[in-house]
Amino acid sequence: MTGLLQIALKLLANDRGKFFTLIVGITFAVVLMLLMTSLFAGIMQRTAANIYNIGAKVWVMDPSVNTQTDNIPMPDYILDVVRSIEGVSYAVPMYSGSGLLKLNDGRYQAANVIGIDDATLFGRPNMLQGEIADIYNNDAYIAIHDSEFSKLNNPVLGSTFEVNDYRGVVVGIGEALMSGLFGTPTLYTTFNRAISDLPQMRFTITYILVEPKNVADVAHIKQTVSEAGYLALTQKEFIKKNTHYYMYQTGLGTNVLIMTVISFIVGLSIAGQTFYAFVLENIEEFGALKAIGAKKQELIEMILFQSSVVGFIGYGLGMLIAMVLIALAKYRLANYAALVTFQSLAFCFLMVLAIVAFSSYLGIRRVTRIDPFDIFRG
Repeated sequence: MTGLLQIALKLLANDRGKFFTLIVGITFAVVLMLLMTSLFAGIMQRTAANIYNIGAKVWVMDPSVNTQTDNIPMPDYILDVVRSIEGVSYAVPMYSGSGLLKLNDGRYQAANVIGIDDATLFGRPNMLQGEIADIYNNDAYIAIHDSEFSKLNNPVLGSTFEVNDYRGVVVGIGEALMSGLFGTPTLYTTFNRAISDLPQMRFTITYILVEPKNVADVAHIKQTVSEAGYLALTQKEFIKKNTHYYMYQTGLGTNVLIMTVISFIVGLSIAGQTFYAFVLENIEEFGALKAIGAKKQELIEMILFQSSVVGFIGYGLGMLIAMVLIALAKYRLANYAALVTFQSLAFCFLMVLAIVAFSSYLGIRRVTRIDPFDIFRG
């Protein structure tokens, strides 16, 4: 570190009040921005919970589907069409819909019911209790142990309920990769039981889950399904379509964006104003350095160094505090959906760089206009 940068660091640290205020301003902005962007990422991930949990490589659906909850049925012959496509290893039907449960205590509870293919059980959950083969028993359902599990009165093996006046028995407890977002517990059963126990339209297949023989066959499968008037998407494409809908066609994305922008403006205003005041209070020191031969470029480097030190300390503390808050919230609140991603961290880092650049600009404008003669005359 050069002598001028050491002087810059001492000037910054000696004014402890403004040094602390600068760090707090940037830290507060980082905490708010990281909380908002992480919450948004977590919500977007949970809106696609079934897509992740089922794990199919290709999904065939009605073209009107926007999200995983758009349970638009397809005619049965589409399943035969898909199975006949060259490059398809196998294709199975899946039912996804809502059922109204009557629990043993007389309380009613809506639930998400997934019906998986009777022959292959493709998309089945990992079992925590019971055996997956028990799903073939009479009235058998598997309850998913996620954040909504308690809404089913924490069932055990053998617990009973009614679903649309049909008897249901919990024969297993499963786990999912992630919980859903919409506050409803999830039950798995066979496809045929799902379409017999729940009210149906003329068509019964909600999605067709496809396993291609290899990745190169996916394009041909998509084209053939499209020619039949339906839509085939890979898992990533379906997740992207689902996220795009919630981001741009609901108020969710706009609201999170507004809160993030407000957080950025708060940090920008606090850091910019405080750093400018810091420069003004140390204007004589900068003027003296300029008088004894410090070049304009060196003074600019000092200002950039000071603002960078504050920015990186504030960013580090902000990340630490935000992650601690997220961890505590997840520990105490099962439904808390925040997810810290690389994109969230990178976005916050770029916003901190913007705050640092703005603060530096205010200081540089003032320092580069110093006339040493005015300093010594005063």
